[in-house]
Amino acid sequence: MSETVTLEVAQARLAELIARLGPGKEVLIIQNERPVARLIGQFPAAVRQPRKPGSARGKLIMHTDDQAHLEDFKE
Repeated sequence: MSETVTLEVAQARLAELIARLGPGKEVLIIQNERPVARLIGQFPAAVRQPRKPGSARGKLIMHTDDQAHLEDFKE
């Protein structure tokens, strides 16, 4: 099911139109009685799992022989 609004209304209330737009719903924007654009609601974003402390352990490698590069940063 689609809702139809004029371009002027869409410009004035774009944030409200997007907030009401659900997955699979659409808003048809018209100007001078002709369709010019269509807003289509997408699926909701996937729910992110909470971060777990220590989950990146072993994924970062620090080389101890890289100390020579740090000499450039001493004041």
